[in-house]
Amino acid sequence: MTISPEAFGALFDSFHREAFRLETLDDYTGSSSAEYLRAYFAGEPMPEGYNAGWLAQVRGNTDAGRRMYRVHVVTRPLSDYLRYELDWGYRTNITAGEEFFILDLTEQPNPLEGVPDYWMFDDTSVVSMTYDQHGVFLGAELEADPAKWQHWRDVAVSHAEPFTDWWERYGTA
Repeated sequence: MTISPEAFGALFDSFHREAFRLETLDDYTGSSSAEYLRAYFAGEPMPEGYNAGWLAQVRGNTDAGRRMYRVHVVTRPLSDYLRYELDWGYRTNITAGEEFFILDLTEQPNPLEGVPDYWMFDDTSVVSMTYDQHGVFLGAELEADPAKWQHWRDVAVSHAEPFTDWWERYGTA
């Protein structure tokens, strides 16, 4: 069932224990700020207030004892977009308490072949997300059968490593 942007957004305010995200794409450019991307690739400093709304959302949740974490499936060398997302996005979001893990497929098969991007809230509410070939967010579906999504989360986490460890070895900044 299609979920409205408002209902999707409300899930970030109403979960009780944890919110998990699986990211499977190497390019979300079409859903990102063109100005932030331009500044990053021009070597400019991160703009003041970068990602402030999301940081406030994460900080509010983590300060209340709710966990927010994600696994991103990547292959090296990283796409230009992923260099930006990991460097400015992840490294900034960590300061608000969001946790990140990397499932690097460079030297291993993909244990999640065909699994779409999704958010799962408290093991019960799952929202799968659809993007076009340019990383433009097209919409979201509220999914039934949370057990299969829980399984995919567990597979992702068991094959991933903490972002900070991975970044120390492979980060470009």
